Amino acid sequence: MVITIDGPAASGKSSVSRELARRLGWNWVSTGAFYRGLAFAAIQLDIDLDDVQALAKLTHDPVWSVQMNDSRTTVLFRENDVTDLIAHEDVGNFASKVSHYPEVRKALLDAQRNCSKGPQGLVAEGRDCGTVVFPQAQAKVYLTAHSANRAARRAAELGLDEGDMAKAQQQRDLQDSTRKVAPMAVPEDAYIVDTTELNLDQVVEKVVEYVQNKI
Repeated sequence: MVITIDGPAASGKSSVSRELARRLGWNWVSTGAFYRGLAFAAIQLDIDLDDVQALAKLTHDPVWSVQMNDSRTTVLFRENDVTDLIAHEDVGNFASKVSHYPEVRKALLDAQRNCSKGPQGLVAEGRDCGTVVFPQAQAKVYLTAHSANRAARRAAELGLDEGDMAKAQQQRDLQDSTRKVAPMAVPEDAYIVDTTELNLDQVVEKVVEYVQNKI
């Protein structure tokens, strides 16, 4: 079984999906880690982020990889854990750029879908999990929040200026929602939760209640 949790940056999807996976004892994957990992690897290898063919080839290069369990999606580069490094907002912007390329998205799709193989269920979070990666998921959730609230959350998390974060997120939201291939969108049959006025526990409880009615 697959549960998808989509939404814009800092809407709470990583924290909520991770906690949901922990409670269920399922695997958890952040599909955005594939794009962040790819972008990070390209930068480290001095690959031009406008070179689509080189990026598509890099998706299959063992120099980097993604691993998962019920609490962490780990990205390795040359066998070193770079998960914390790819969380930086500049890497996120580079990831948003490479995710625009149809060749890159197609090349990563099988790897993302393979995360659902195995005896355990899967909680997958990202921006197109319920619409593209796992369109047949048994339960779909879409988290959202006011832009200012999301910027404040991420700024506090990374220790950055809130105003700068708001501008960066607005640009990222625009890129992700207007790209021609797999734009960020609300799945038709998703359970929508506005997290602006809710704490983590409250959001998790709402999602758990919804999911229990689906499994």
